[in-house]
Amino acid sequence: MNLPAPIVLFTPSWHAELELGYARFGDSTRPVQRRHKGPLRVQKHLYAEGPEVCQHIIVHPPGGIAGGDRLDISASVGTNAWAQITSPGAAKWYRAAGPAYQKLDLKVASGATLEWLPQETIIFSDAQAELSTSIDLEGDARLFYWDVVALGRPASGERFDLGHFQAHLDIRRDGQLLWHERQRIVGNDGLLDSPIGLDGQPVFATLLVTGEIDSELLETCRSLPNDVRGDLTQLPGLLVARCLASEALLARGWLIDVWRLLRPALLGREAVPPRIWST
Repeated sequence: MNLPAPIVLFTPSWHAELELGYARFGDSTRPVQRRHKGPLRVQKHLYAEGPEVCQHIIVHPPGGIAGGDRLDISASVGTNAWAQITSPGAAKWYRAAGPAYQKLDLKVASGATLEWLPQETIIFSDAQAELSTSIDLEGDARLFYWDVVALGRPASGERFDLGHFQAHLDIRRDGQLLWHERQRIVGNDGLLDSPIGLDGQPVFATLLVTGEIDSELLETCRSLPNDVRGDLTQLPGLLVARCLASEALLARGWLIDVWRLLRPALLGREAVPPRIWST
């Protein structure tokens, strides 16, 4: 008896890789590694602040991440180099029948500085987004890292009722764990509206920066006028800032305001917002 062949559903997916490297030459930071596979690129490096700070903008041409997609991004900042990495717009994770993945691996050598300042990540309802970030710091390496996550699309009346979002973040200095965080939010979970969770706010943001500030600057940051629910905590060697917001624009604006205050104090340079943030 001949049985009909099974129907196999093929869902196209992208596996994209991007590997970046930076080194210090005299008074300038230059890109020394730029390897890509699939739809991940960086635009031409920029020097908006002069030769010491090399700015790169990561571009994902498909414009969104669908089920089965996998993005692997790595960046290595060499001794005394300074890299600032951002993105041209929101990263969108679409509804899908299966999970999509992003793996981020960042390494910062002694004397080097990395600013990882992407724009927001939007998780559509019924998306299955799984993100993993590992950051390794050597010696006195400096880090300024943030992320903004928007669950659903409130402007379109879409709540995060289906799917899941999960994120792993580890930061180590000389092999010793400095920060360890695990997040998992399931669509329509009670955590979305709970006062001990997101309290009905669809957007949450985190900022992590190495170093310590005095109590006066800490209070100045806390007293910034804004439309978010945010606060900062000084831990040994690490400053943590978090906020909840009704929309991503508000959360990102708060992070930028905090960055403007903290960058001169902790990194020794005035904050110069990348032009791409205004386009």
